[in-house]
Amino acid sequence: MSSRADQLKAFERLLDIMDELREKCPWDRKQTFETLRHLTIEETYELGDAILEKDNDEIKKELGDLLLHIVFYAKIGSENKAFDIGDVAHGISEKLISRHPHIYGDIKADDADQVAKNWESIKLKEGKKSVLEGVPKSLPALVKAFRIQEKASGVGFDWSNTEGVLDKVKEELQELKAEVYQKNSTEIEAEFGDVLFSLINYARFLEINPESALERTNKKFIKRFNYIESKAIENGKSVNELSLDEMEAFWQEAKSH
Repeated sequence: MSSRADQLKAFERLLDIMDELREKCPWDRKQTFETLRHLTIEETYELGDAILEKDNDEIKKELGDLLLHIVFYAKIGSENKAFDIGDVAHGISEKLISRHPHIYGDIKADDADQVAKNWESIKLKEGKKSVLEGVPKSLPALVKAFRIQEKASGVGFDWSNTEGVLDKVKEELQELKAEVYQKNSTEIEAEFGDVLFSLINYARFLEINPESALERTNKKFIKRFNYIESKAIENGKSVNELSLDEMEAFWQEAKSH
């Protein structure tokens, strides 16, 4: 591990490289906030994949890519005379100090839940009109539902126990079944959404991140289905030429592996 002095030196080196690239590289000169946006989103997902894979080398690499984007945005901001990397660092530092009165003030917080509740209360005092205001509109729906529930919980709007949440899941499933029986497509969609929302809430009470859980299941399914495809090739077939019984047999083999 490097010393604090070496860390600061490494960061200064990155800033110097960014200055040089912005001056001399045609591609880097051309970039704007807007052109970098989709690349930043992509890098964030790549970091998420590396975290799920528990690949420390890849996490380090993807963090570097994200750090580059932060420095890049700050460089563009300084050119526009709007802000620079110092403003960014000071801004987040001031926010951290104000949001942690149990460290930098005289508020008590004995556990993480109390810290989260304090955080949401402070945000409202800072002028936020709604507790849910900080949830980005463009978040994927599953992630957004989880964050909405977390934030509502932060001000005390939550279930008192896990059993009540599970009962709500069962209730929503029954309502979905009733609408499926009635074959009302509009209501089926609405009730299906309620089932998903309640399941996400249940995951939160089980201290499971539903996005991570679902992505792990996606990866597991892909590996097992790829196994089926490879077995089809071994048998001189394409996967669509396998019978359902053959697919199921190979699926069970994949599970045992």
